[in-house]
Amino acid sequence: MAQGAVLERVQAQHEGDKRRQILDGARTVFLSAGFDGASMGEIARAAGVSKGTLYVYFENKEDLFEALIIQEKTSLAEALFTLDAGDPDVPGVLARLGTSFLTEMCRPEHVSVVRMVIGACEKFPRFGLAFYEAGPACGVERLSGYLDAQVAAGRLRIADTELAARHFLHLCQAGLLTRLLFGAGGIADAAQMRHQVDEAVRMFLAGYGPER
Repeated sequence: MAQGAVLERVQAQHEGDKRRQILDGARTVFLSAGFDGASMGEIARAAGVSKGTLYVYFENKEDLFEALIIQEKTSLAEALFTLDAGDPDVPGVLARLGTSFLTEMCRPEHVSVVRMVIGACEKFPRFGLAFYEAGPACGVERLSGYLDAQVAAGRLRIADTELAARHFLHLCQAGLLTRLLFGAGGIADAAQMRHQVDEAVRMFLAGYGPER
């Protein structure tokens, strides 16, 4: 490999590491101070970089917050919705997905991010769009792809797999996330989550399972 190409790759790696360092610092500040309470100075200190370096990567707090939203939701969607289209155990796949999905949705950090996005998106609508497209929409698309494969294999009967994917994810939540967003109760324990997911799978298969 030419020396110039090696140097470019090293530089790109360094810039990627620095960007992640900044985003890690920003996550800490946003979670503790909220969007409105966070400042670029505080973020620079938390990230261990100068304000000058911070502004090289992000023009303002809004761009930084949007980048953090996209990173967080994209990585979460990729982690949760890596589904094997060839896996014939539909109840097992849905149960595992539902459990990991519900666990992540109910994490205090996730609830705090959702509240921040909701609070800020009236003034900055692009935050809500970025959050939705990188997270919920991506997850629905991936689950829909798995459901398409199961319909083709005759394991499910679904006319609209995108809608069915939304149905399943909402059945898993069934009020738990809403309760947390409004501070109307604590996090469900493992037994409650398992019951919620089991019932979601049962209801989903009752509506979309193959004809007996």
